[in-house]
Amino acid sequence: MKLVDGRPESTEGRLDKEIRVYDFLDSLGVKYQRVDHEAAMTMEACEEIDRTLSEGVDSGVAICKNLFLCNRQETDFYLLLMPGDKPFKTKYLSAQIGSSRLSFAKPEYMERYLDITPGSVSVMGLMNDKDNKVQLLIDEDVLQQEYFACHPCINTSSLRFRTADLVEKVIPAFDHEPVIVILMQA
Repeated sequence: MKLVDGRPESTEGRLDKEIRVYDFLDSLGVKYQRVDHEAAMTMEACEEIDRTLSEGVDSGVAICKNLFLCNRQETDFYLLLMPGDKPFKTKYLSAQIGSSRLSFAKPEYMERYLDITPGSVSVMGLMNDKDNKVQLLIDEDVLQQEYFACHPCINTSSLRFRTADLVEKVIPAFDHEPVIVILMQA
């Protein structure tokens, strides 16, 4: 596994939604590094990827859990970015956003609103949510790291860029106002 600067040299064998992420980041002037890898379906499978993404970075990289959630009625949808090593407790989040009975949203909603599939959930999917159906929630600890990492809407590559670019360039371009939340450790 090797960390490289920017987009792949060739688009052959890559999905359009992945290429749209690179086009989006390039259009914003965001400098990013990329690592290509086997499909990463769990946080455990991400350990080697995490080590590669952290190369040359003293302060660490915020490797996030990206959870796609909904209310019981399946009318409100949320994308939660939280530290990968922090446990998720719905009661802490529900109270902060005023939505009880949160659960994981069905894959068809993920595909409809974010154009991503399970295992590929990423903040980058918000570029596909033109109708603002998904509320972005960010645990405050994610914003404390110098670097941020995510998938480019597929789980066979991972990206690293400055958290400041996420906050100052990427999220404003999505036109999704984030809600900062505080999730408690277990």
